[in-house]
Amino acid sequence: MQIQKIERQTYMKNIRNFCIIAHIDHGKSTLADRLLDATGSVTSREKQEQLLDNMDLERERGITIKSHAIQMEYTYKGEKYILNLIDTPGHVDFSYEVSRSIAACEGALLIVDAAQSIQAQTISNLYLALENDLEIIPVLNKVDLPSANPEEVTDDIVELLGCAHEDVIPASAKTGIGIDEILAAIIERIPAPKGNEDEPLQALIFDSVYNPFRGVETIFRVINGSIKKGQKIKFVATGNTYNADEVGTLKLKQQPKQEIKAGDVGYLITGIKDAREVKVGDTITDALNPSKNPVSGFEDVKPMVFAGIYPVDTEDYEELRSSMEKLQLNDASLVFIPESSAALGFGFRCGFLGMLHLEIIQERLEREFDMTVITTVPNVSYHAFSTKHPNDIIIVNNPSDLPDPSSLDRVEEPYIKATIITKADFVGNVMSLCIEKRGMITNQTYLTPERVELTFDMPLAEIVFDFYDRLKTVSKGYASFDYSPIGMRASKLVRVDILLNAQPVDALSSLIHVDNAHNIGKKMCEKLRELIPRQQFDIPIQAAIGSKIIARETIKALRKDVTAKCYGGDISRKRKLLEKQKKGKKRMRQVGNVEIPQQAFMAVLKLND
Repeated sequence: MQIQKIERQTYMKNIRNFCIIAHIDHGKSTLADRLLDATGSVTSREKQEQLLDNMDLERERGITIKSHAIQMEYTYKGEKYILNLIDTPGHVDFSYEVSRSIAACEGALLIVDAAQSIQAQTISNLYLALENDLEIIPVLNKVDLPSANPEEVTDDIVELLGCAHEDVIPASAKTGIGIDEILAAIIERIPAPKGNEDEPLQALIFDSVYNPFRGVETIFRVINGSIKKGQKIKFVATGNTYNADEVGTLKLKQQPKQEIKAGDVGYLITGIKDAREVKVGDTITDALNPSKNPVSGFEDVKPMVFAGIYPVDTEDYEELRSSMEKLQLNDASLVFIPESSAALGFGFRCGFLGMLHLEIIQERLEREFDMTVITTVPNVSYHAFSTKHPNDIIIVNNPSDLPDPSSLDRVEEPYIKATIITKADFVGNVMSLCIEKRGMITNQTYLTPERVELTFDMPLAEIVFDFYDRLKTVSKGYASFDYSPIGMRASKLVRVDILLNAQPVDALSSLIHVDNAHNIGKKMCEKLRELIPRQQFDIPIQAAIGSKIIARETIKALRKDVTAKCYGGDISRKRKLLEKQKKGKKRMRQVGNVEIPQQAFMAVLKLND
């Protein structure tokens, strides 16, 4: 018994669980590739760039969308170590995924680009890691670049972390410089996992993948106890029990094992077919001897941006539902409920973490499930209060849910704290952009003489559309941006409806601040006039607040030259033909349907182009 205990302690002593955190495009996927090469986890046949980014979309855009776990074995000073790497996304929209990965680790590699220095997302992810008491290993990446500035950026890292200069490891993921030093630092600096194998099973789910043949594959980290093949287990959040049909560790390919012990990371297959039964952040425990306390920190994701997703063909509604459920399994932050629209038929109201998340989901539906969808104008979630019941909150996720203006007391909208880091030369441009978007500056700090951190309180609705693109334009690509919600504040908001041929199009309605309503209504009408194809009759496009029209454009009719056959003669002959045509057009307009192309819905996002 004593020997077994010593063996178990030695086994746990040689495990290291760590993640990689960095700003988008600072080289973490390439560094993960080099670590896999150095530990011999991949054969030369399996080798490829961005090995852990297994989605085509991730490779094309050069970003990590999903967190990925992989186990490596490494011999250091004659002892064998197991290194569990959990790769995380770097974009602000996927911070929930980052927080779950961080909760499953004891240490983190903080990667900073030697040419770009510290960015907003680096700081945001660093604070997440520090909140979880992770051991931070700073890595200065891309030191081989001609534009690299290693001394200056090392000083920035030392100032941010309060560590010594020698703690920062200079590296180049492309050429392989510093990889051995990073592996040595992981083993020496990151603590071994703490856990007790004799306690009841307690494991944290930090990811899950849908396999069409085997059902849901749950990826977890065992905190206490152990999980054995064939064991009866229970998911705490849903209360459901299952049999562990297969457990194993995640090398490049799955390796089935009889048991996964405390401190280790593995996968579990229970034959679950319904995507909604597995929630990221949930706790797995033993069904017969459950753990008293689940792993803390489980919360349902709060979406920030809402949009309707509709199938182009109404018959594909059920197929779209099952595609969304499978996507939700792999991406816990997607939420959706059924809704219907007079213009588009049946579809779903979906909640996303941000605009990039919305774009990625739309792309994945098209690529992975062959679903062609229409996406409506994105908006955020508002709180409305009526004069009859001033204390009852009416949640408005869709502009059409807004109560009638006559009974409306006030509307509150979500605000965010926006952190922007930019070069000193662009401070004026960034400030004027944020003030145009109704932002209020709360802080300005010079991180170095060249780099400034600006903090604004801004309405979330203003950054949903084209804010990020315009920020990159005004700062010539140098500004980085991160945000966190700070609650609801009262605002003067009105609902702007778009009427086509006197019929309101609910999918194009939006809630806009009263000062911008006229300007945006006018721009929307102009944009739609360019995009909607001409018909056999005039189509009026109107923007309205309630019953008041605030802007109008007209798409002129395609006219057949009915007077072509009149050669000379009395003018009344021509007039008679034109009058007859006019009556036909009027009748056509009364019964005519106007088709709205998909790009019209997305064009509203690019009004400033």
